[in-house]
Amino acid sequence: MAKKPVKKANNRQFAGALVAVALVGVAALGYVLTHRGPTVIIVDPKIPAGAAEGHLMGNPNAPVQVLEFGDFECPGCGTFATLTEPDVRSRLINTGVVGFRFYDFPLTQHKNTFTAHLAAACADDQQKFWEMHDRIYAGQDEWSDLVSPSMTDPLSIFKRYAKELGLDVNAWESCVTTQKYTAKIKGNQAEGVRRNVQTTPTLIIGNKQVNGVTYDQFKKLVDDALADATKAKADSAKKPATGKKGAAK
Repeated sequence: MAKKPVKKANNRQFAGALVAVALVGVAALGYVLTHRGPTVIIVDPKIPAGAAEGHLMGNPNAPVQVLEFGDFECPGCGTFATLTEPDVRSRLINTGVVGFRFYDFPLTQHKNTFTAHLAAACADDQQKFWEMHDRIYAGQDEWSDLVSPSMTDPLSIFKRYAKELGLDVNAWESCVTTQKYTAKIKGNQAEGVRRNVQTTPTLIIGNKQVNGVTYDQFKKLVDDALADATKAKADSAKKPATGKKGAAK
């Protein structure tokens, strides 16, 4: 019995199919590369440091000004932010005794902290720096590389926080990924270096520089600073005027 001839595949159709598959593959790869986005933001070394401004809470003219140099991934900073700072805010900042300013001081050994500092700085564009500050510290155990060494996507966690806080997430994410506030963060960090900050959290209360403290210790330092300010004001009032009066006409 004669065998039926086997039909040869159309070479043009076969080649066209290969091209189509290749194009789909390239398109898919391109989508992945362009849409996955950065997950751990690495500081851009080409961006110079800007001015040191910090982030103020309370009255800038309060009798005692407190500076904190903090790192978002530092466990001690997290403890201060979640345990001590709420009392500081309610008893000292909200009552007008203390003006409190947070300065970024990201430590190089903390892999995810710079992304966190950008996340908070960009929330400030929408007047929610302190809300993001609090949320980042409260969630430290789910995004910190120190707690979860396998965590390579802190940005997705911070994006969820941004949604929770009601931010315009697209504007916030663009701010983060373009490193809009890298210069400001570097400037804050440079101020800490100038003041010989070596660990976090470092607090400057009046003329005292200390590391993480309890509320009672914080209050004692504020009281000392108030006493010093009162004494300096009294001493200044006792000094006689030194200006010369003009001759009467």
